[in-house]
Amino acid sequence: MSSQDIPEENLPAEQDTAHGAVTVADEQSPFADPGLPPHEHRIQDIDERAARRSERTVAMLFTLSMLATIGFIASYVAIPKEESIYVFPIGHISALNFALGLTLGVALFLIGAGAVHWARTLMSDVEIADERHPIEAPPEVKAKVLADFKLGAQESQLGRRKLIRNTMLGALALVPLSGVMLLRDLGPLPGTSLRHTLWSKGKLLVNMNTNQPLRPADVAVGSLTFAKPEGLEETDEDFQVQIAKAALMIVRLQPDNIKDKRELEWSHQGIVAFSKICTHVGCPISLYEQQTHHVLCPCHQSTFDLSDGARVIFGPAGHALPQLRIGVNADGYLEALGDFEEPVGPAFWERG
Repeated sequence: MSSQDIPEENLPAEQDTAHGAVTVADEQSPFADPGLPPHEHRIQDIDERAARRSERTVAMLFTLSMLATIGFIASYVAIPKEESIYVFPIGHISALNFALGLTLGVALFLIGAGAVHWARTLMSDVEIADERHPIEAPPEVKAKVLADFKLGAQESQLGRRKLIRNTMLGALALVPLSGVMLLRDLGPLPGTSLRHTLWSKGKLLVNMNTNQPLRPADVAVGSLTFAKPEGLEETDEDFQVQIAKAALMIVRLQPDNIKDKRELEWSHQGIVAFSKICTHVGCPISLYEQQTHHVLCPCHQSTFDLSDGARVIFGPAGHALPQLRIGVNADGYLEALGDFEEPVGPAFWERG
């Protein structure tokens, strides 16, 4: 719709000529100020029907945002956390996470879209030029503010009334603890869960690939095998949580090549078991060099010597890989003789 289609009485008043005013160059100002370009009115400025359409559009976007927020709340209450759905091309993902992310994202997007449409079509878009002024306050204002502050401090008697001052500071210091307590809703406290894994005395070492218990004969010299605790299945709800602590790396060395005395005592016929979790940031270790007995973390190249207590010989890792003491049960299967003696993975605030 053009301005010719709008009744003359609906057209806005003539624009102030100062809006596009210019200055002429002179000796003091060698560069002329071209001024602002003439203001172009939007269709909403000259047609109330168009303005009402924009108003309804903004209201519709905000209403849809409210419905999306209600959908977020309903999803949080109704969808079980263990339920999963297939989303192409991502694959199987948590239905709850997908619903929460989708509804919250839509709600926030619609609020932003409504606000942008409101500003671009209904709010004033007239260009305004405002001359800059000094930011610094005049000396008399500074003097008055300082005098008022001193007078206020004197009248408050904060220096004399120590009981009030101390209790006020105590109250202000404790109030933020209310917000800290709300962090408990982020999940249960870890307690000692980071110190322990599923490994315990008598737990069989199960091959991660075949899902079968391991015998000493299954581990050849120079080979690298990954194992998990007996009873842990990929279909378990907490599989990822448990395997992130219990993943095991098994290597068979010649006993004469083992330099660390404790490593030799905790091995069985040269078979040693170390945590697969890197002690830098928790990446899974999977690269083994047979001749040097070194394992390399692919994330940040931390290197550990499996023939010398899995100590760090290169990279940012802070300490050696924890070793699991193993043996053989009456049926001839490799078994754990206890849990790791120290927390696996990177250092954390509970590490003693």
